[in-house]
Amino acid sequence: MRLSSWRQRAWRLLLFDLDDTLLRSDKTVPPRALEALGRIRRERGVLVGVATSRSELNAEVFTRKLRPDVLITSGGARVRAGEKILFHAPFTREETGSIIKAARAVAGREVLMDADTPRAHYRNYPASEHKIPAGFEGCVDTDFSSPPEDALMVCVKLPDPALADGLRRETPFADVTRFVNSDWYRLIRRGVTKAVGMERLCQALCLSPSDIVAFGDDLADVEMLKLSGLGVAMGNAVPEVKAAADIVIGDNDSDAIADLLTDLFL
Repeated sequence: MRLSSWRQRAWRLLLFDLDDTLLRSDKTVPPRALEALGRIRRERGVLVGVATSRSELNAEVFTRKLRPDVLITSGGARVRAGEKILFHAPFTREETGSIIKAARAVAGREVLMDADTPRAHYRNYPASEHKIPAGFEGCVDTDFSSPPEDALMVCVKLPDPALADGLRRETPFADVTRFVNSDWYRLIRRGVTKAVGMERLCQALCLSPSDIVAFGDDLADVEMLKLSGLGVAMGNAVPEVKAAADIVIGDNDSDAIADLLTDLFL
């Protein structure tokens, strides 16, 4: 479908993945995109949202300037509009303990946990062993001798991808997904995805998925892009995302998002 036909739609929500989508490689939002989003909010009344595999706490460092109206975080395990939590799907403390035990059994030494309440990150490895990614600076050190909280997401570093199958067998209640170009694996409750989070958001805000323009680059974004009214893949997206999208634009280090927003709205 030609882009001109998309301009005629009354879009109500713009929904962005963060890493390698809205964020440039240096983990900043391009100024032109930020400016365009501000204008679209003011002049068109369109909501702006984030849908990320990062935890809510971790995403805050990247969303302060953006000030999103809605948040889908931890891969869909928590959905928020303003101050109201619309949906969350944590592991119980017992399930969290099972994940950590299974990770140790399959040689996953390093574990990072996104707690449900209170919002916190826990890790069992010294900060000196790794470069701590932005957003994780305030991690609480623990040996995980007992799970400290219910968890929305648990991340495990595995030295061999084949070990992930053992982790999946030991945690049938969780989905185990590898982060692209990384030795880290994310576990969230089975069946929870960004697309599920988007559906819960639509139910709560009386939106239709067809009202949404969604942007993404990685496998976690495929179903979200398929479900949305307009699915936009970045030029740096993996092939599966490009195949699922309605259109493909430039990469995340370009002004492709600002150009598309200007064309659609301004």
